[in-house]
Amino acid sequence: MVKGSEFFDDDEMFNTYWQHRKRSDNPNDAIEKPIILELIGNVKYADVLDLGCGAGEFGNLLLDLGCQSYTGIEASSKMVAQAQHNLVSHNAKVILADIENFAYPPKTYHLIVSRLTLHYIENLHDLFIKLHPALKQGGRLVFSVEHPVMTSHNESLEKSGKRSNWIVDNYFKTGQRQARWMGKDVIKYHRTVEDFFALLQATGFSILSLRESKPRLENFRDPLEFERRQRIPMFLFFSAQPL
Repeated sequence: MVKGSEFFDDDEMFNTYWQHRKRSDNPNDAIEKPIILELIGNVKYADVLDLGCGAGEFGNLLLDLGCQSYTGIEASSKMVAQAQHNLVSHNAKVILADIENFAYPPKTYHLIVSRLTLHYIENLHDLFIKLHPALKQGGRLVFSVEHPVMTSHNESLEKSGKRSNWIVDNYFKTGQRQARWMGKDVIKYHRTVEDFFALLQATGFSILSLRESKPRLENFRDPLEFERRQRIPMFLFFSAQPL
């Protein structure tokens, strides 16, 4: 089994991932991205920190939307190299680091965002404790994770590569899960919706919004894929602010 950063540093898996992301109507672009942008809202003049920034494309988008500075943190060396190639603005930088151990500078960011990374983190409580003082007054933490109904039970994919059903099992048995993803076993951590909510409250955050990734037809090219994606929530989103 591997962690997320180790997965992306494998040459074969790195290439497989990008082929996966290029698929028409892939859920990252058709479902997750539109909602995360809605929750982020206006980023003009904002200093942004992106946890698990990947190859940096989202950083370019935020800079195009007017953010003042963009800092990405990424644990995969291959992703960091790709991000440094993609991010051409002098207001952008990428740091090779583990987000759990990074020393976050106090009162630095208007927005801390993380897209589909925090379900790889074992100790979210301590991470949220570190992120809280890194936000400027009025700053926000916005993140997406795999929805708990997805992480609760890992059913094998069909030969076609698409699930025909989604089983929710052992929902309240939280903790480490071994998940088969694109041909490799990876380690994720299952938490309930209530767990995420309670963790934010316990670490000094006020929850501003909670979303469950309801798909919208206008974001899909294939109406059949849209219908399939209405069966179960794939992602969970929170927007929170320090008290």
